[in-house]
Amino acid sequence: MFKTILTRCLQILPSLFVVVTLTFILTRMIPGDPARAVLGPQASVEDVQKMRETMGLDQPLASQYKDYMIQIAKGDFGVSYSYNQPVLGLIAKRIPNTLLLALPSVLIALLAGLLIGVTSAVRQGTLVDYLFMVLALVGVSMPIFWLGLMLVLVFSVHLGWLPVLGMGSISQGIGDVIRHMVLPCFCLATIPTATFSRITRSSILESIHGDSIRALRARGIKESVVIWKYALKSALPPVVTVLGLQLAGCFAGAILTETIFAWPGMGTLIVGAIDNRDYALIQGAVLVIALAFVIINMLVDVVYMIINPNVSYEGGF
Repeated sequence: MFKTILTRCLQILPSLFVVVTLTFILTRMIPGDPARAVLGPQASVEDVQKMRETMGLDQPLASQYKDYMIQIAKGDFGVSYSYNQPVLGLIAKRIPNTLLLALPSVLIALLAGLLIGVTSAVRQGTLVDYLFMVLALVGVSMPIFWLGLMLVLVFSVHLGWLPVLGMGSISQGIGDVIRHMVLPCFCLATIPTATFSRITRSSILESIHGDSIRALRARGIKESVVIWKYALKSALPPVVTVLGLQLAGCFAGAILTETIFAWPGMGTLIVGAIDNRDYALIQGAVLVIALAFVIINMLVDVVYMIINPNVSYEGGF
């Protein structure tokens, strides 16, 4: 297993190199001048040119790329133009807020998806099964931004039950923070719930028709124990794989959700950086998200090997 983990760690480097390179190129393709965005529309041409020199944007693109790669290799993500603060410091402040939204969303989605998937598999071919699968299809297909706007319209504007903007204040009690989390968590958990339920249903159906489950039933073991203890355990490896992808997806997908609900996390940070043409902040935030993706996927592969030792990953994943 150690050799496999080491191989996986080495495979992270080329992935991050590609991400850094593509992000560098794409940020330079964003319309607008970062120097003009910093100084404002009233700045003179001379002032804008001086700001471009200060930012290093007057250098050839190849030179900018070389300097940035050397900078990243040293662990320096640069300074944000718009905030005039180190990029790593800004990201470190926002990551806990995004995790506060993403982790509960994935946990809710996992529990709900397992319950729906198992129930649907046990009642295969019934009205309950068809209803759950239709809802899962709708959940997977529903755009997050549309769902977020509908939730705001119904529960905040019309009913006035829940707040819509910000993350609340702990000084007003934990209940205030939870009330602010309800709508964005529900919005962010919709697609993962649908995905977990479909994967769980498929895995349970494959498991309950196996010889080992038939043997357990023949021994007279209670059906609920067979399903929830043995069949579900056999069906977990695919769910664990999807769990890692959904967790990483929630971390990245929070961009839309945070923007709709004005949640002060990585999503709103990236959107603001794009609006301000803040190259350093965009590149740093995207690199951190990419790093989260690859690390989470590596951990999922390790967990997969633990719960399913018969699977070998020799030679790479």
